[in-house]
Amino acid sequence: MAPKRVLLICGDFMEDYEAMVPFQALQAFGIAVDAVCPGKKSGDVCRTAAQFLSGFQTYTEVVGHNFKLNANFDEIDHTKYDALWLPGGRAPEYLAHIPAVVELVANFANSGKGIVCLCHSQMLLAAAGVLEGRKCTAFSPVKPVLVAAGAQWVEPDSLATTVVDGNFITATTYEGNPEVLHHFVKELGGKISGSNKKILFICGDYMENYEVKVPFQSLQALGCYVDAVCPSKKAGDTCPTAIHDFEGDQTYTEKPGHNFTLTATFDDVDVKGYDALVIPGGRSPEYLALNETVISWVKHFMESNKPVASICHGQQILAAAGVLKGRKCTAYPAVKLNVVLAGATWLEPDPISRCFTDGNLVTGAAWSGHPEFIAQLMALLGIQVSF
Repeated sequence: MAPKRVLLICGDFMEDYEAMVPFQALQAFGIAVDAVCPGKKSGDVCRTAAQFLSGFQTYTEVVGHNFKLNANFDEIDHTKYDALWLPGGRAPEYLAHIPAVVELVANFANSGKGIVCLCHSQMLLAAAGVLEGRKCTAFSPVKPVLVAAGAQWVEPDSLATTVVDGNFITATTYEGNPEVLHHFVKELGGKISGSNKKILFICGDYMENYEVKVPFQSLQALGCYVDAVCPSKKAGDTCPTAIHDFEGDQTYTEKPGHNFTLTATFDDVDVKGYDALVIPGGRSPEYLALNETVISWVKHFMESNKPVASICHGQQILAAAGVLKGRKCTAYPAVKLNVVLAGATWLEPDPISRCFTDGNLVTGAAWSGHPEFIAQLMALLGIQVSF
């Protein structure tokens, strides 16, 4: 059976999480995703915006990652796709005025295929004239446009509010990604099995933006119970993240990212109650590797043969815990010294998206490898998405 195929319509300064989380999560679930942008071709990039609330009357924004497209807009045939995903951010404001985009959205809507809209992208449904009588939510300032287009507005009671009306799935912001993805898989005819797992994320200030949010929300979408904790912090506190990107320099660039909200209190954690451990990369592993409790947790998961998934610089923590001797492992290339001196057999990440499983250990080199990284962790956990 041919894999399900989804079209992602992108644009400059679309919201970072609202594009990359579905793009990589759906691929991890075995779904093919084509990301396109009018006026651009495969291999080009769209700049993204990391948007979040910070106590002001509206959201604030910083420049996000560069998102690489993998298909050509001018070659799109909507009949070849099973569903459409429309990220929010600022891109929909101008995409709604491009006739080819509006026509494409209308074709999906009129064919009854699934459409996801997040945040501001519901403007594209309004422009396509397909909202009459349909229940719909969005980021609140989009309400007047949707009401004028004939939609039945559903007031969001949180940033994760999600509304399903037939083939339309709408959500307030990227905080709704897990529920939206779960509904979307069902819309595509998918079934999720083996997902009653409890997973722990070890977080820290300036962990990499994608490397925490993409696997975190992907696992939530599968129905897993996921906790994110950080030393000296409690549930509801936040960790600032770092956006690491590859822009032609000798190493990655860094920009400030979203604030990530923790879901549990570090001092309350009993690691014996979790089925797996995930360690994001970024700059936080440098100092988390000095925390004795973190080290003891890593040893528990490895010695108990529970799945451990670590990406990028996260392997600095594995090395400090002394659990890599005799193991096969990759990491961000700059971390090779840590890995080799810890007694591991180094696996070259070529390409940089390559991930490896060695027993209970999944390692990856960079966030571009998330589809493999998440899929390999799913395999260890016994989680499947079938169509």
